[in-house]
Amino acid sequence: MPVSLQKVHKHIAKKRGVVDALHENSRDAKRLRRAGIRDDRVARVSATLARGRQSYIDRIVYFHENVPEDAGVFSDSDMMNLIVRSVEAEGPIAIVRCFIRINTGGHRYINRSVPEIEQLQSERRKGRPPSKREENLLQRTDAENKEFKTGFWLPDLSEQDVIKSLASWNGDWSGLSSMKFIRLTKDGGKQSSAFPPKGMS
Repeated sequence: MPVSLQKVHKHIAKKRGVVDALHENSRDAKRLRRAGIRDDRVARVSATLARGRQSYIDRIVYFHENVPEDAGVFSDSDMMNLIVRSVEAEGPIAIVRCFIRINTGGHRYINRSVPEIEQLQSERRKGRPPSKREENLLQRTDAENKEFKTGFWLPDLSEQDVIKSLASWNGDWSGLSSMKFIRLTKDGGKQSSAFPPKGMS
């Protein structure tokens, strides 16, 4: 039965008194080592999961901040306008356009780091390699462009209840399970997607 290091320590202290000196190979010392190793493993796994989920949480935060609750439903072209910069469109995106321009400097989701990339490139001396930050931003933009070609994962903004649940989202990963998601491709294809996103689902 796996238990945390704190509980094992408390149980041993209750049985023996103050735990300040244990024999190296005693059963209690082995229990403490096993519990410590388990706690480290659980912390490592949860940190890895959190890092993997962070890009999706950042994406939902972007839509949460840039889509007002009273925006109305979005068409496929309106959703594509939120993802990448494109020609002017009519519809609910017109309500959101000024809001996005104020909050993000007019850049859409995939192009949101272009000003920072340009600034880093202009600050770099000629012949010098790009900084780590610039490389990370370029890799992220490239990965998002590739994902957009095959299917960009986002909330289904063509349904009013999804927009309302997005507006009331509290920022937790588990709070996303009530929303409906889709994958939108660059050529206009749209298919329903699962939560959490797995591969091309």
